[in-house]
Amino acid sequence: MYDDLDHQFMAQSLDLAQLGAPTCRPNPAVGCVIARDGRVLGRGWHERAGGPHAEVVALADAGGDTTGATAYVTLEPCSHHGRTPPCADALLAAGVARVVVAHEDPFPAVDGRGLERLRHHGVRVEVGLMRDRAAAQNRGYFFAVTQGRPWIRLKSGISLDGRTALSGGQSKWITNALSRSDVQHWRARSCAILTGVDTVLADDPALSVREVLSGPHLQPTRIVLDSQGRMSATARLCDESAPTIVYRGRHLPDDPSLTVERIPTPLNRERIDLAWVAHDMGRRGFREVQVEAGARLSGAWLSTGLVDEILLYIAPCVLGHEGRPLFHLPGPASLADATGFNVVDVASFGQDVRLRMLSKPVDGGLPMPQRSS
Repeated sequence: MYDDLDHQFMAQSLDLAQLGAPTCRPNPAVGCVIARDGRVLGRGWHERAGGPHAEVVALADAGGDTTGATAYVTLEPCSHHGRTPPCADALLAAGVARVVVAHEDPFPAVDGRGLERLRHHGVRVEVGLMRDRAAAQNRGYFFAVTQGRPWIRLKSGISLDGRTALSGGQSKWITNALSRSDVQHWRARSCAILTGVDTVLADDPALSVREVLSGPHLQPTRIVLDSQGRMSATARLCDESAPTIVYRGRHLPDDPSLTVERIPTPLNRERIDLAWVAHDMGRRGFREVQVEAGARLSGAWLSTGLVDEILLYIAPCVLGHEGRPLFHLPGPASLADATGFNVVDVASFGQDVRLRMLSKPVDGGLPMPQRSS
């Protein structure tokens, strides 16, 4: 069904899509290559929500003569009017004869309609080329659209003996500069970065994306969970470098000194109800959320079963039994009851090692762990 050129052009489309991953959220990352007779006519990717979609960019790059061409698109072309016109119509108007799509779009306004529209007008449509790679590229988007809550990724750095900090809280820096640089890429693709008020009070973090993004309008939303109203109005997260949301206990009076969005939130055993927060983040359109928190909040997320992915950076050092643990949560009754994750990728960053783990099989199965350096 597909030849070597098909694979080559779809691989290029997927690479193009990745260029937009840090900036197109909450939209999916999409790339497109227009080709004819083995020659690329145009390339494009979706750069920003509200901006032109990948197909339109690629058609413009082609410069006009695309009659009889093939469009290689990583996600089903849209068929509805949103902030931009339908991409399916743009491909039809351009005279494209064949459209190869890596993955369908489950978004309710699309969900097969783009493919149907193209076929109805005589375009040859083929779906599924490099589907697994396309699914992994937009895993958070697919998950949020179908499940109603964001894909939740938990990130942490630990020592060989599983400690995240010394007993006094000192943790800068357990992992090396290469690992910390890699974290920036994962932050950049996240719609939000979430932490707890204890971390805010102890470290006063900025939770910003450095190196990867330019411009405050591209920064992810910062989210703080604060059941008892301890968030300080002088915290760096209250600046205007990025939006900030504070989920506060519903029983608390409002605090107008916090010049950020404040969300009254139900409690579960005197702690913020994490399931409620996950649902609310989904309602707000967040696709991927990265949790960077201490042992208690990280453990609480893990115990809810809402953690979909873990990024764990392991440094070759030992901090001792008095150091702070990775998770604070009750242990299982037996080893058979222990929470399990699947290692899907192992990467080296200098002397550090990063494990990427998923909570369960995705898309019918898991790839074997890949090793990179």
